[in-house]
Amino acid sequence: MLAYIMVGTNNVKKAAKFYDAALAPLGLVRTGDGGRYIGYGPKKAPDKAQFFVTKPYNRKAATFGNGTMISLVAKSRKAVDGFYAAALAQGGKDEGKPGPRPADGSNYAAYVRDLDGNKICAYCSKAK
Repeated sequence: MLAYIMVGTNNVKKAAKFYDAALAPLGLVRTGDGGRYIGYGPKKAPDKAQFFVTKPYNRKAATFGNGTMISLVAKSRKAVDGFYAAALAQGGKDEGKPGPRPADGSNYAAYVRDLDGNKICAYCSKAK
């Protein structure tokens, strides 16, 4: 259903450092760098970038959407944990520590805010 996801940034270089580290545990690598944007895709298929970080086209300040969240698939709990740790190490803010969601533990997720306030989730459907 989705073609790609794009979030705004006010500093592409800082965002690249943040996302290079945070997305690596999810198997995503930087696939493009156009100066005003960076793209990420699967390590095994880098030409299939589906997540982009960009300076806004209208040249105004990037802002995050209240109630907006991007959730990225993780292959394991370990990948979710790695995403969360890397994101916080790069200056991200905690929005929900890694753990089972909902209370029955059918899923496992972690939530962070990036350097521009975008809420990003790493999600694994494996309960254990």
